[in-house]
Amino acid sequence: MNCFEEDVPMPLSPMADYFSSSLINVFVMAVVESEIPIDESKVLPLLKNKLIPMCSRFSSIMVTVKNGKKVWKQVDVNLKDHVKIPKFTSNNRTFKLYDECFDEYMEKIAMEQIREDKPLWEVHLFKYPTSKCEGTFIFKLHHALGDGFSFMTTFLSIVESADNPSIPVKFPSSKSSTSTNGMPKQLSQTASVMFKSAVDFGWSLLKNSLIPDQQTPLRSGHEDVGFRPMRIVNVSLSLDSIKEVKNKLKVSVNDVLVGAIFLGIELYMKAKNHRSRSGESTALVLLNTRKIRAYIPAKEMHATNSTAPWGNRFHFMHVPLPMLSHNKKLNPLEFVLDAKKNINRQRNSLAVPMTGVLLRFLNQIKGPQAATQYVYKIMNNASLSISHMVGPSEKVTLANHPIKGIYFMTVGLSQVSSQILKQ
Repeated sequence: MNCFEEDVPMPLSPMADYFSSSLINVFVMAVVESEIPIDESKVLPLLKNKLIPMCSRFSSIMVTVKNGKKVWKQVDVNLKDHVKIPKFTSNNRTFKLYDECFDEYMEKIAMEQIREDKPLWEVHLFKYPTSKCEGTFIFKLHHALGDGFSFMTTFLSIVESADNPSIPVKFPSSKSSTSTNGMPKQLSQTASVMFKSAVDFGWSLLKNSLIPDQQTPLRSGHEDVGFRPMRIVNVSLSLDSIKEVKNKLKVSVNDVLVGAIFLGIELYMKAKNHRSRSGESTALVLLNTRKIRAYIPAKEMHATNSTAPWGNRFHFMHVPLPMLSHNKKLNPLEFVLDAKKNINRQRNSLAVPMTGVLLRFLNQIKGPQAATQYVYKIMNNASLSISHMVGPSEKVTLANHPIKGIYFMTVGLSQVSSQILKQ
């Protein structure tokens, strides 16, 4: 099933254009942990017969045509150019050694670019046992290909149920997305929403253009952070414990997770003896703008009038980090409630779609470079970004490899990046 109805060069979407510029070059890396050693002879047919036919972008390169516009052009795919298998030689073959090798390898490939003369994705097969698993698949995909929702749908479409491979994997269910245009359900709320939206949009303009977050242990302020060596950390939390907090406070799982991140940041600031909290620090929380948040089969994503189309379909929400006075007692639950309040305000505000409209105007009037510059400022002026995905709801296999765990991250950003995967 192709993303495009015709086998002809197709223009990049605006967001794909922004994410593949000299200013912004962002990749998504997904790590899939296997319970058994990796057999590459089973992986190659999966990529050839399932992944590549899933969407024509997996077999396309970006080229610039006469008018300066970028387009997707389909090419023949040589799997040898996309599958990487690292080799390590050591007599001390221990979990500790391979844990270190894996961390160093992740940090290395996170900094590397993918050649533009081939489709913008790679699969790395780490065929050494670590303390977590027997082998590791590492998918590296350029953000121009799509967003996390598109990639997770692809993943769910190429894995099989561990209990019964003949039955399609169950897609995680979700409620319909709240309206992303922020329109109130009650007419009496219109004036209040419009006023708050105007305030929020004005604040976003200032944050995006003129007022970057202050320098803190979390944010150095250097514009080349995305190109410097990085450290990738994976932390697992108990979903049962998260749901316990969720039910007690009557909030969402996302509220609990974002609150936990904010609490961790506050504790980190204190550990670093950071005293200057007069300025405001903000997080960029990514909001899926599709009409529905539930995953659907890949072929439905490519339909003309799809309610959950393929591509980069999200907006940025500015969420201020809680600022506590030195005399105030630290209450973890307050971080969750504060996260809920601020996220709900932004989600129900017109400021988020208004920023999207502004980007379209900049793109049309001043060109893609001006719009890219604005997106770069949005990302660079914030202290961190937070995105989340819902993973498989059942045990799955990838190319007959039982999967033990999954996590993902974005690399190439100019800030700390937090990714949440719910399973």
